[in-house]
Amino acid sequence: MQSPTLSICLIARDEEDVIARCLQSIRPIADEIIVVDTGSTDRTIEICQEFGATVLRHEWQDHFSLARNYGLERATGDWIMWMDADEEMDVDDRQTMKKLLPSLDKDIYSIHLINFIGATVQANESFHIAHARLFRNHKGFKFQFSIHETLNVHEVLPDQDESQIATLPVKVYHYGYLNDVTYAKNKSERNITLLLKAIEAKEPNPWLEYHLASEYSRMKKYDFAFKYVNWSIVRFLSEGLTPPSLVYKLKYSILLETGSIEGAWPAIDKVLVLYPDYVDLHLYKGVILHQLGKHEQALETFDHCIALGDKQLNHLTLHGSATFHAYYYKGQCYEQLNQPQDAWSAYRSALNFYPEYEPANLALQQLLVSHPDLHEQPSPIS
Repeated sequence: MQSPTLSICLIARDEEDVIARCLQSIRPIADEIIVVDTGSTDRTIEICQEFGATVLRHEWQDHFSLARNYGLERATGDWIMWMDADEEMDVDDRQTMKKLLPSLDKDIYSIHLINFIGATVQANESFHIAHARLFRNHKGFKFQFSIHETLNVHEVLPDQDESQIATLPVKVYHYGYLNDVTYAKNKSERNITLLLKAIEAKEPNPWLEYHLASEYSRMKKYDFAFKYVNWSIVRFLSEGLTPPSLVYKLKYSILLETGSIEGAWPAIDKVLVLYPDYVDLHLYKGVILHQLGKHEQALETFDHCIALGDKQLNHLTLHGSATFHAYYYKGQCYEQLNQPQDAWSAYRSALNFYPEYEPANLALQQLLVSHPDLHEQPSPIS
C-alpha cells in the first residue's frame, strides 16, 4: 500500500530572515511545499525555490484566509499541514509525523504549538497549546475570517468539538511573538488596523475583540486592552457561547499587569468553575491572593497548580505554571509568613525545574543574605 502524501502550505511576505529555517525543518517529510507569496520584495521567493517549494504569487487583499485558501486549493497531497514562515517543526518529531500518517483514521488533528514571547527564546517565556494543523485534503476544509484565520471545522464536522480533536506528538515552534520580530514588522499596528476594519465590516467572528485586546496588551496599552477583552466576553455571551478560557486568561493577566486586583478575587473563582483544570487561572488566583496578603490561601492555590500540572494542551498554558512559577510564588508567600526555611526550599524547587529562572535566583540570593545558614539545611522539597 502506497504511503499517504503530505502537502505543507504556507503564506509569506518578506520573510527572508526566517523562512529557510521553516523550510529546512519540513523538507525531509513534505511531498509538496506550497508557499503563497503576497508581495515579497526581498529574497523570500528565491529562498523558497531553492528548497524546491512551489511558489504561488497572490495579490494581498488584507485577508489572510483568501491567501491561505489559494494555497489549499492547489495542494495535491492526501494530507495538508499548514504552517507560518516564522515557525519550525521539531527535528525529532518530523519523522513521527510521517510515520503516523498511514495509521491516522480521523479527518483532522492538532499538533503541540509552542509560542515563544519576550526578548529571547527562553523556556520560562513560552505558551503551549494544541492547534489544529493537519487535515485530509478534499474534505472541504478551508480558512475563514480576514485575520487570525481559523479552519471551518464546524462546517465540515458539525458534530466535532474542536477541544476534542486528537493531538499528535509533534511540536512546532512559533517565533513570531518575540519582541524583535513584532517590533521589526510592526505586527501589532498592522493587526489592529485589520481587526478594526473587520469589526467595522461586522465580520461574523466572535474572536475579533479578543485579538484586538491581545494586541493592545502586547503594546502595553492596557486601558484599551481591558475594554476590548470585556467586550469580547460580552460578544461571546451574546452569541450564546461560553467565552473561551484564554479570554479570561487575558483579562486577569491585564488586571495583574496594572495592579488592578480589587475585586479580582473572588471573581476569578466563578471563572474557575467553568475551567477547573486551567492551571494558569489557578496561578493567577494564587498571585492575586498573595498580593492581597492572603498568603496561606495563596499557598493552597499554588499547591493545587503543582498538583494539576501544566501539560494540558486544551488551554493556552504558560510553561512552568505548575512548576517553577508556582514554587517561586510559594517562596514569596513563605517569606511574607516569616518562614525562611520553607521559602528556601520553594526557591530551590523552582530552580530544580529551571536553573536559569532569574526571579527565583534573585530571591534566593537575597534570602541567603539575611539567612546565610539556610544553604546548609536539608534538601529542597520535591
